[in-house]
Amino acid sequence: MSAGTPNWREIFRYLGYNNGARPEGAVLEMIERAEAAVRGMAEAKSVYQRFPLVFHGDGAVEIGDIRIESAALRRNLEGCAGAFLLAATLGADVDRLISRLTALGHVSEAAAAQAAAAALIEDVCDEAGESMRKIAAARGLKLRPRFSPGYGDFSIEHQRDIARVLDTARRIGLTVTDSLMLAPMKSVTAVIGLSETTGCPDGKCEACAKTDCDFRRL
Repeated sequence: MSAGTPNWREIFRYLGYNNGARPEGAVLEMIERAEAAVRGMAEAKSVYQRFPLVFHGDGAVEIGDIRIESAALRRNLEGCAGAFLLAATLGADVDRLISRLTALGHVSEAAAAQAAAAALIEDVCDEAGESMRKIAAARGLKLRPRFSPGYGDFSIEHQRDIARVLDTARRIGLTVTDSLMLAPMKSVTAVIGLSETTGCPDGKCEACAKTDCDFRRL
C-alpha cells in the first residue's frame, strides 16, 4: 500500500468513538489486527481523467458525454472550467476478508475491518486527489471537493457512467452491478470540479470546520 499510515482517528470515528475518544486494551488490539489485515489484503488502484464541462439551460450539466440532472452537483461545479472523473478501489480481497469474518460470526472484527477499509479508500482517493491537484495547479486551477453519485440528488445510476467512461473494469478491475453497487464494494467514484477562483485546500469536507461553504460535500 502507498496510502501512508493508518488514519486511526477516522477508523475510530467510523466505529463510533467521537470527540477524541479512543478504544483501549483488547478492543484496541483487535482493531489494530483488523486494520493490518485490511491493509495487507488491499490492492489499491485508482484512475482519473479530465473532461470538458458544459452547463445546460435546463439545469443539467454535461461532463464528457455524461449528462447529469442534479442541482446539488451543479452547485458544486458552478464556475468550473472542467472536471475530473475519479474511480478508486481496494480490490476484491478486502471484500472477501470482511465477508469471511462476518460468516465466522466475528462481528466486532468485521465491523473493525469495515471501518479500516472505509478509512483506507478515503486515503486512496486523497492520494489521487493530490496528483490531480498538482495537475490543476500547473494550469492555474484549483480543485472543488470530491462529489460522488448518491450525494443529494446526484443519482447513483451515474456510477455506471463514470465506470464506462473511465473503463474501470479493464483498468482497475472495478465494475457496477445490476443493482448499481460498486464491485469490489470498497470502491469510490466521484466528480471533482476544476475552478480558476475557488477551490478546497485539502478536498476533505469531513475535516473542514467551514460548514457554510457553498461547495461543501453533503
